[in-house]
Amino acid sequence: MKEPLDKYLESHSTPLPEAFDWIVRQSHIRTNYPQMVSGPVQGRLLKMLVSLTGARRILEIGTFSGYSAACMALGLEGEGHIDTLEINDEMEDLIREGWERAGVSGLISLHIGDALDTLRSLEGPYDLAFIDADKRQYCEYYRLVLPLLRPGGLILADDVLWDGKVFSDNVPADRQTSGIVNFNDMVASDPAVESVILPLRDGLTLIRKL
Repeated sequence: MKEPLDKYLESHSTPLPEAFDWIVRQSHIRTNYPQMVSGPVQGRLLKMLVSLTGARRILEIGTFSGYSAACMALGLEGEGHIDTLEINDEMEDLIREGWERAGVSGLISLHIGDALDTLRSLEGPYDLAFIDADKRQYCEYYRLVLPLLRPGGLILADDVLWDGKVFSDNVPADRQTSGIVNFNDMVASDPAVESVILPLRDGLTLIRKL
């Protein structure tokens, strides 16, 4: 997406609390891939989807600096809770400080370790799941997450357009691109769900379990 479009979308979307600006700044200062932060427009969408669906139990694969989990936590009502999975234990201090600043620490449980192992230990049903982790593992995440989701529940999968590589004339053969291509094909052909891809940031798929 072009920078002027990003600015226009952000300026015409309801802003998030100031704590989220802190998470973005710290992600730029303390990580090598700050572009992995969901950002204010997608963050606001995540919050709104949680509110609209009334999701009470949420599963996130790929915490990074904690921005997206905090956004979804803002949409929780009552005794809602989020389980979020992150493999990099060096991110924990940043994640927890950001959640504390956003006032959502008590709504989120951080699980450090390999996501596939953690997923096999969790019990559903979840109302909503957000997948934004190792692109090579997207198909396996999907296979493990779908049974944990209640009927009518929603899966959100990030980065599904992969900088346009998935629909280029010559699709690269690297494992990350192949992982996204295979995932997109799997979802599109799965009769157990209905789905739509939104061209937001690097592509966001909304998948509803039938």
